[in-house]
Amino acid sequence: MSTTRQHPPGGLGREPDGTGTASAVPADRQWRTLSLREATGIVPMARDFARQALHDWGWLPASGADRKAAAEDVLLVVSELVTNACLHADGPDELRIAWSSKVLRVEVADGGAGQPAPRTPHRAGRPGGHGMFIVQRLCLDWGVTRTPEQPGKTVWAELAAPPA
Repeated sequence: MSTTRQHPPGGLGREPDGTGTASAVPADRQWRTLSLREATGIVPMARDFARQALHDWGWLPASGADRKAAAEDVLLVVSELVTNACLHADGPDELRIAWSSKVLRVEVADGGAGQPAPRTPHRAGRPGGHGMFIVQRLCLDWGVTRTPEQPGKTVWAELAAPPA
């Protein structure tokens, strides 16, 4: 069964995945977390969760083309990161989404040891392997965080918040 919880912004100065320091965490950052362990219909569930968070944060319903495109980009990035965890890491454990006034961060934690990377050279006509290429193109930045005391990784991506 999936559960959600909202993290207080900043807290002890650490992000939910254990990374980040007090100076790196925006004071206005709001977190939403969805457990995906043992869930079915994971990708649609993750998109619905992200859509609800965007609605709660005022990104949806979109008031203009820029806001609509930004929200669609977030939903696509969520889909790609969750799908990659399903295909390459025995499924995601958790989806985390954070919003601050300037950046939206998506994190997908899984137990896999692999290292995601955009397929190069990218060939548009070749099936599969486009997920991280799409993430790279849509996001300001993305990466992988590993915690030595825990197996697996967290794949994260950051997108620019739409103009107010």
